[in-house]
Amino acid sequence: MPHPFDDAIALSLGPDGQYGGATHPAYANMVGPFGGVTGATLLNAALQHPARLGDPIALTVNFASALADGGFEIEARPVRTNRSTQHWMIELLQDGEVAATATAVFALRRETWSAPEAQMPVAVPPAASLPRGDVRGRPTWVQRYDMRFFGGGMPEAFDGQEQPHSQSSVWLRDEPPRPLDFASLAAICDSFFPRIFIRRRLPAPIGTVSLTTYFHADAELLAAQGERWVLGTARALNFHNGYFDQSAEVWSDAGQLLASTHQMVYYKG
Repeated sequence: MPHPFDDAIALSLGPDGQYGGATHPAYANMVGPFGGVTGATLLNAALQHPARLGDPIALTVNFASALADGGFEIEARPVRTNRSTQHWMIELLQDGEVAATATAVFALRRETWSAPEAQMPVAVPPAASLPRGDVRGRPTWVQRYDMRFFGGGMPEAFDGQEQPHSQSSVWLRDEPPRPLDFASLAAICDSFFPRIFIRRRLPAPIGTVSLTTYFHADAELLAAQGERWVLGTARALNFHNGYFDQSAEVWSDAGQLLASTHQMVYYKG
C-alpha cells in the first residue's frame, strides 16, 4: 500500500500542463490541510517536472489563503536555468484563485571544500528511550508523525503559565516509517508546533504566512538516513503585534544538518 504521505502529495499531469492534486484526510489540520504537506506538494510539482535540474536547495512557500478540502491545480515553471542553478515559480490554485505560491531553487552540487559550523545539540537521549508524544486531541496530521520530545513538548493543557522561552527538542519521523526524501523533509520542517503555544500555554488563532526551508543535505545523504528518526530543534526570536517568527533545524541521527527553516506566523490575541 502507498504511504499516506505519497498519496497526499500525488499529482497528475493534465493536458494543459498543470498538475492536479487533492487534499488528503490523513493530513487534516484544524482548518484545511497541514501546511507542511501543502509545501511538500508544491515542491513535488517541481521535483517531478521533466525540465527539473538537480536537487532543491531552497523553498519558500507563501500561504495566500486557507486551502479548502478538495481538489486543486498546480502550475510549476522554471523561470531561469543556469549552468548549476535553476529557479522556479510555483502556484497552487483552487476554484480559479491563488491559494499558495512558492519559489524554489534547484542546484547541481559539485564536490568542493565543505565544513560544518552549526553543531547538533549535545547530551541528546536516544529516541528509543523516550515515549511517543500523546496525539489525543491533536489535529489529524500529528498522527502521521512519531514525535518523541525531550524538551518543550506541547502542553497537555493550556494553563496560561507563561514560559521563559519557546524552545523545543524532538526526535521525529513519519508514521508509519518512510524513507526520508526532499518532499518529506520539507513537510517535517513545518511539523513543529506553533511557538506561541509553547511560550504562552494558551490557545490562539494562528496561521503560517510564509515558510522558507534551506536544504543542506543532498539526495545521497537523505537516502542514507532512510527511515530513522531525525532530530528537530525549534525556537522563536520575537513575538510582536500579531506576528511571530519560528526557526528550526533538522539533524540526522549521525549529527549532520539536513535542513534549516524559518517562518512567519500570524496570531490573534
